Amino acid sequence: MSPTLPDHLTIGEVADRSGIPHTALRFYEDRGLITAHRTAGNQRRYPRATLRRLAFIRTAQRVGLSLEEIRDALATLPDGRTPTKSDWARLSKSWHDEIEARIDSLQRLRDNLTGCIGCGCLSLKSCTLINTNDHLANFGPGAPRLKASTEGGIG
Repeated sequence: MSPTLPDHLTIGEVADRSGIPHTALRFYEDRGLITAHRTAGNQRRYPRATLRRLAFIRTAQRVGLSLEEIRDALATLPDGRTPTKSDWARLSKSWHDEIEARIDSLQRLRDNLTGCIGCGCLSLKSCTLINTNDHLANFGPGAPRLKASTEGGIG
């Protein structure tokens, strides 16, 4: 017979099980990503399902989503419940275009990194080898060759 698992975990137990530091757990709670109940002694107690919610948060972060985007996605779940496999499928589908744009931007960065920094000037705006006569200044600040075409970059 296996031991009965508690319905609620301390912050230390959640940190140990999830690998997420106490400080991050408090931060996530402050941002409304997870919730905890308080004991009479004002100690945090997290529902066991918080572990799955934290896995969802970490996975969404790994694909490049901001905590605000993750919070907004979690807010679409009824009664703040833990995401299911079908929730992940639905939410990840809605992020597809944004993730593709990020991949495109990173590929542009990878492919053009040598060209924009290789001369040593560290600036496309003033580079005389790649940006003769400073024609890229018309595209605004930053590195317009690296911006995604959806942002108005020049490709």
